[in-house]
This record gives sequence, C-alpha cells and structure tokens, in this order.
Amino acid sequence: MAMNFDQARINMVENQVRPWEVLDARVLEVLGRVRREDFVAAEHQQLAFADLCLPLGHGEVMMKPVVEGRVLQALELKPEDRVLEIGTGSGFLAACMASLAGSVVSVDMHADFTATAGERLRAAGIGNVELATGEAVIEWQPQGQFDAVVVTGAVSSIPERFFGWLKPGGRLLAVRGESPAQQAVLITREGEGRFREETLFETDLPYLAHAKPPRPFVF
Repeated sequence: MAMNFDQARINMVENQVRPWEVLDARVLEVLGRVRREDFVAAEHQQLAFADLCLPLGHGEVMMKPVVEGRVLQALELKPEDRVLEIGTGSGFLAACMASLAGSVVSVDMHADFTATAGERLRAAGIGNVELATGEAVIEWQPQGQFDAVVVTGAVSSIPERFFGWLKPGGRLLAVRGESPAQQAVLITREGEGRFREETLFETDLPYLAHAKPPRPFVF
C-alpha cells in the first residue's frame, strides 16, 4: 500500500513536533505544508517523518523533525528577515525558513549537497534561497549581516567570526558542546560586544568541519 504522505506529515506535526513544545502556529503550518518527503533520498522516503536523524552522506544527517521545529520556533523569523544557514544538508530547513523569512543564504562545503538542494528547492517553487558552496568555519565569508544565523552541524565552541555576521538584535542558533550531550543555544546580539545566551535543549549532531573538540593531550 502506498504511503499517504499528507497524512504522515500531519501526524508528524501533531504527534511529534507539537508535543515537544513547538506551539508557534506559523512554524507548525510550514512543517505541515513543506513536503519533507521531497527533501530526502528516494530510499528514505518511507522514513521521512520518523523521529530520527536520516543519513545524507559525507557523515552528515538530516535533523529530527522535532529538532527542526524547535529551531524554527526559537529563531522567531519575521517576513522581512535575512537568514544565514551554515550547513545546507538536504535543503529542507532552508525551505522552511524561506517560507517564514524574507530571504535565506545557505552554505555547505559539499558541492553535491548544494546541487541537490537547489534542485529540490526549485521543484518546490521556492525562489528566495541563495545557495553557496564553501567551508564556513575558517574560510567562506558571506556578504553583509543577517537577522538570524542557524548552524545545522555541531561545534565544540562557536567560532568568533560567526558573531560578526549578526545584525544588532540578530539571533544565532547553534548546537555546541561534546557528543553525545550537546546543547542547542540561542545567542542574541544586544549591542556592540554584548550578547545574551539561552540554552534551549539537548541533542547530538555530527560536527562541522574544523569544529570538533580538540583531542586531549596524552603523555
């Protein structure tokens, strides 16, 4: 029997995302509308709405739906916001953010991820996402500043350069710490050199390139 993707999407929102304290109506509407099944590999379509991370290749994963919901809610995106996503992955989170914000710039170091995400976004009729291929921790540099920056891979500590990409009042969401007990944190730029930090939830994601914890020194 063919899977009813529309019903599966509704079940994901109502039985997974909403119970995990995601109550923002705009976020729930977007997660119920954007076709998550179109942003996963064909062999994973039956698992598109499962409460688990899906492999993407290169050791990367697609975040759980509940984590995506909490991320979107915490960012509080406005229709005029300019968003930077570090780690395009499948392109699904970029699609959701593009539906909530004015524009999204998304960068990934894997050119095949960028290419595939571009195809999926075009197929979904989403035209306000700009894709780039580059390594963001130490090399790639965006143009201008952003209202929100979201980091979709883990970092042992947040690179200092990321803070410079935030506008005053801008929000940066990253997963920080040591696996398997990493924490999602939201950092708001309150003024020149002043930032406010809030811990949101625990999760576990693969690290961005050049962002793993340093190896302990062994005598």
